[in-house]
Amino acid sequence: MNELVATPKSMKKIILRGIRTSLLELGSATKLELSHTLEISLPTISKFLAQMEKNGEIILVGLDDSSGGRRAKRYTYNPEYVLGLAIFLEKTETNYIIFNCIGEVKEQGKAPSVLIDDGLNLLTKCIENIMTRYPKISSMAIGVPGSVNSGRIFYIPGYEQFQNFDLKGYYEEHFSIPVVVENDMNAAVLGYHNNRGFKDKQSLIYLYAGQNGPGAGIIINGDVVRGSTFFSGEVSFVPQYNELNFRQALENGSIPKKIMISDDYEIDAISRLVASFVAIINPHIIIFCNDDIEKAVLDKIAIGSSKYIPSEHLPELTMSDWKQDYLYGLQSLGLDLMLNGANK
Repeated sequence: MNELVATPKSMKKIILRGIRTSLLELGSATKLELSHTLEISLPTISKFLAQMEKNGEIILVGLDDSSGGRRAKRYTYNPEYVLGLAIFLEKTETNYIIFNCIGEVKEQGKAPSVLIDDGLNLLTKCIENIMTRYPKISSMAIGVPGSVNSGRIFYIPGYEQFQNFDLKGYYEEHFSIPVVVENDMNAAVLGYHNNRGFKDKQSLIYLYAGQNGPGAGIIINGDVVRGSTFFSGEVSFVPQYNELNFRQALENGSIPKKIMISDDYEIDAISRLVASFVAIINPHIIIFCNDDIEKAVLDKIAIGSSKYIPSEHLPELTMSDWKQDYLYGLQSLGLDLMLNGANK
């Protein structure tokens, strides 16, 4: 890593992130170990560690055995130095977790839905109440049932008060902490991927019928696919029958209702979508929400998909806890923000 004598702000951030990441991954380290790991000079590492120890960001855990000279100090990262908030908005409720720097959940809770009139004020009050109880919160990840571009929600049907709203900018100014806003399915597929330790080259699709219409999260070769206009995964619009797209085929002319998928017309619509994904992306796994589907129906989808695509190309079809995957994905995004600026 190149060093400059007068460390600019960007270089300072890179070095701090490197130290934080290394200490969290290694558990503990000496100045020399960090210097070797990060390829940064010992005096620079010493200067940064001295300031971090003074701030309470790192903790001295003891001295290493001597090999003849002075015993080396061993440091660990203080997981309680700052906290993160992950919160997601759904039609029926708002879910959140507060977590520390090593991902331990301090609190998990629910609040009434804010996807109604005056929703922004309700959400702001909800976050303010949480931050009053946890003043160490230094980053926030918000999940929404809509398409997001750089923190601005640009497609969220049914919730006009959030349409074309820069939620990231609004809350960064209001709370003076970094904020990330993510689409629900992108967060869920990221959470499933990270929580199960997949290798980077895996490709996954996460499908959810959802309270707000169907959606998909897509990971190809380890990266979340958001698309050129951040519209990736809006599978409602995939044309399937003569005059019907996927959402219309799934609803079959009825008002959307939250029940398990079981009817033949639903299974056929999903089988066609699975076949489309296989033909275009050929993923390793397609994940369904266990609120949507039962194992017996999953087997029927596998059989149904084989009508449209050779069965040897079908991925593993599995089920998972969407809510937990969603929160875990938001937590991953929040932890990333914390590593960049744990300066509460």
